[in-house]
Amino acid sequence: MPAKRLSSSHDSGADSSSASVPPRGRIGMWLVGAKGGVATTVMTGLASLARGTMPPHGLVTALEPWSEMGLVDFADIVVGGHDIRPGNLGDEARRMWTESRAITPEVLDAAANFFQAVESRLRPGTVVAAGDKIRELADPALVSVVETPRQAIERVRADIEAFASAEGLRHVVVVNVASTEPPASAPIPASWREVAPLLDRAATCPLPASSLYAVAAFEAGASYVNFTPSTGSTPTAIRELAIDRGSAHAGCDGKTGETLLKSVLAPMFAARNLDVMSWVGHNIFGNMDGKVLDDPRNKAAKVKSKDHLLASILGYPPQTLVSIEYIRSLGDWKTAWDHIHFRGFLGTPMTLQFTWQGCDSILAAPLVIDLVRLTERAWRGGERGVLTGLAPFFKSPLGVEEQDFAKQCAMFDAWGESLANRE
Repeated sequence: MPAKRLSSSHDSGADSSSASVPPRGRIGMWLVGAKGGVATTVMTGLASLARGTMPPHGLVTALEPWSEMGLVDFADIVVGGHDIRPGNLGDEARRMWTESRAITPEVLDAAANFFQAVESRLRPGTVVAAGDKIRELADPALVSVVETPRQAIERVRADIEAFASAEGLRHVVVVNVASTEPPASAPIPASWREVAPLLDRAATCPLPASSLYAVAAFEAGASYVNFTPSTGSTPTAIRELAIDRGSAHAGCDGKTGETLLKSVLAPMFAARNLDVMSWVGHNIFGNMDGKVLDDPRNKAAKVKSKDHLLASILGYPPQTLVSIEYIRSLGDWKTAWDHIHFRGFLGTPMTLQFTWQGCDSILAAPLVIDLVRLTERAWRGGERGVLTGLAPFFKSPLGVEEQDFAKQCAMFDAWGESLANRE
C-alpha cells in the first residue's frame, strides 16, 4: 500500500457510500496534558484543517490509501481534556509564538474560537503517582486534593463519559501528551485481578498517573493512545483490562525526530555489514517537557525509550550514550547531534554525523491527529486490544519487537490493507 499523494482537508475521508465502511459521525479527542505545546498545536492544526486553510503536511492519513479508508473528518473531531496546570488555554497556545516563534499570531488568532470551545471542556487532571517534578507544575488547589488511585480513576472516567454524552460522540480516543513521568515505583502485578484491590491503597498501588488515565479510558469505553514514554497501558494487567472492556490502544512514545532517524539509518549499517562501534546522541531543547526531563527520575524513562532500538536492529549492542539537556532559551525547538563511529573493510574506522533540528510540537501534532483517526477507524472496524499495526509511530511500540522503520511501515501498510479487506 504505497503512499501516493497528499489529499486536501476536504477529501480527508472517503465517501462512506462508496464502500461498506461503518458510518463515521463525530468523535472525541480527549487530551491528557491539554495545555501543553503538543496539545495546543494539535488544536491549532485541527482548527486550520477543518477550515481548509492549511495543507495537511506531516499527516500520514492525508496520503492514499489512508485518505480513502473512511477516516473521520477533521471537522468531526471534538476536543476536550485534562490538565493539572493553571492558566488559560489560549495563552498557553500563544507560547508557540512568544517563546518559540513556531506558529504565527495570525494562525493562532484564527483558532481563538476553537480554543474557547475546548476551554469549556477542560477538567482538572490528577497528580496521584505523577512524581514530584510534575506535582511542582500543578495548580496548588489540585495538589491539595487527597484521593486514592481508584477515586482518581472514577473522577477521570466520569469526565470522559460526561464529555461523550454532552457532545453526542460516537467514540472517544484518549491521548496522553502530558510530560514524562518517572518509571513505575514498584513491579506491577501481571493480572488485573491482582491490581484492582491495590487501587484503594495509595501508598502501595504501583500504577503511575499515566496508567490511571488508561484505566479510566478503558472503563469509560474509550480507546487510549500513549504518545509519551510514561507507563500508560504497557502493563500486562492493563492490556487485559482493555480486552475485557472492548477497547483499542497503542503506544509508547511518539517517534518524531532523532530516534526516527536512528530507525532509518541503523538498518543501512546492518545491510552493508558495517560494524557500528558507538552511537552517541546529544539532545537539547527548552519546552515544558525538557524542563520536566531535567529531573533525572523523569529523564530515565525517556533515555530508555530512545536508546533501546539500536541493539534490536543491528543484532548486537554498540556502545551508546544518550543525553537530554534542558536549555530554556530554545523553547519548543529541539536539536540533536549524533556521532556514529563505525568500522568498515580492513578494520578502517569511519564516522557519520548528523544534526536534526526541529520544532518538537510541530513534528508531534500531526502524528497525534493521525493516531486518533487511525485508532478510531480500527476500533470502528472491530479491532480491540493493542494496535500493533501502528508501530512506525512509536519508539517503543506495544506488542512489536521490530524497530526497522521501513519494516514497520510495511507492517503498517499490511495492517491497513487487512482492515480495508475485512469490510
